[in-house]
Amino acid sequence: MTPLASYRRLLSIAGPTYVLVAFVGRLPLAMSQLGTLLLVSTATGSYGVGGLSAGALAVANAVGAPVAGSLADRVGQRPVVLVQSLLGATGLAALVAVVGSGAADALVVLTAAATGLVLPQVGPLARVRWRPLTRATGTHQRRLVDAAFSYEGAADEASFAIGPALVGLSVAAFSPSGALLLAAVLLAVFGSAFALDPSARLTHDADRAVGTGRLLGAAFGVLVLAQVSIGMLFGATQTGATVLATDAGTPGVAGLVHATLGVGSALAGLATAYVPERFGHERRALVAAWALLALSLPLLVVGSLAGTAATVLVLGVAVAPYMIAVFSLAERVVPPAKVGAAMTTLASATGLGYALGSSLAGRLADAAGATAAFGVTVGATVLAAALMSTQQQRLRTASVGEPSPPATPAEPWVAAPVGGSR
Repeated sequence: MTPLASYRRLLSIAGPTYVLVAFVGRLPLAMSQLGTLLLVSTATGSYGVGGLSAGALAVANAVGAPVAGSLADRVGQRPVVLVQSLLGATGLAALVAVVGSGAADALVVLTAAATGLVLPQVGPLARVRWRPLTRATGTHQRRLVDAAFSYEGAADEASFAIGPALVGLSVAAFSPSGALLLAAVLLAVFGSAFALDPSARLTHDADRAVGTGRLLGAAFGVLVLAQVSIGMLFGATQTGATVLATDAGTPGVAGLVHATLGVGSALAGLATAYVPERFGHERRALVAAWALLALSLPLLVVGSLAGTAATVLVLGVAVAPYMIAVFSLAERVVPPAKVGAAMTTLASATGLGYALGSSLAGRLADAAGATAAFGVTVGATVLAAALMSTQQQRLRTASVGEPSPPATPAEPWVAAPVGGSR
């Protein structure tokens, strides 16, 4: 089956409505971090406080997401994501109100953290749905799941391009508070629709063993650190772009600059489905990590928004292949009953990395400007390259033992589109 045929098959299985809902449902999380950074830094005049608030949101989300993922493994995604979507939308609106009231910095940070705690991780949870969705495809399942993960990686990156772009446009047209209120509306509508989609039922099988097997093994620990490094890259790059844009008198442009990272990444993500299966995911992660390091170095010498945007666009080409390889390895090295927890844990690691990267870059930027912030970006890529260079054997060994897909369809009805009504 060719990659293009795989994508067509996935669309026919899931249905176009599901694909749309699952994509738009992940935009609010992509908007919330930059939106919080711009809202708070503009109101307080401090990148440090803005970075701390955005980091608090990301850290709290990193804490809450694995708990929600584990709960979704046990009781199903529908009730968990529905509650998260409604609470998260309320939290974003509350953050706007608190900042607008001129509250103390501590209360602003606390509100951001409370909001991050309940924001749903739609992207990782969407990944969990693909294995049960493709259960009826027999020997094609492994290839289809790989293609699905390539698509999800591209969708995540596209969301982190469109999300910041929406923030930038909202800030330019209205204000930073308008950007977060838009995120709240999108979350309430599309997050709830993702929760209620019929595909959510497939992730909770009463006949499946729940809670069996160990999640945190050595190989999975490596993958968690790998995602921390890419999160640091996101946080530091976003902060550096914000500093440049604000110094130029156009803070809303920061979202558009950072969005270029997702553009290159999304295109590269879709293209990873064309990589031969014999080229293992651990090797893909190694090549992508070194590409990240090489492509991030020009950030240390660019001094304009145009130069930064061009550099970030090219840097993005290595981001999605790296993340797709990491998530694909995780899906193979953890027990089937722990996949939801694994996907959300990796997303949490990304959030922790974002918090670390944005906070450190924000403090350095207050003292030495955008170049110092981009230095954190480069440091994150050094960590990624070192990690993947030293852990190849561990990852290869852990991923070899994944179970083979069933040779015959077990539940033929799941091959029908689930995005429509039943």
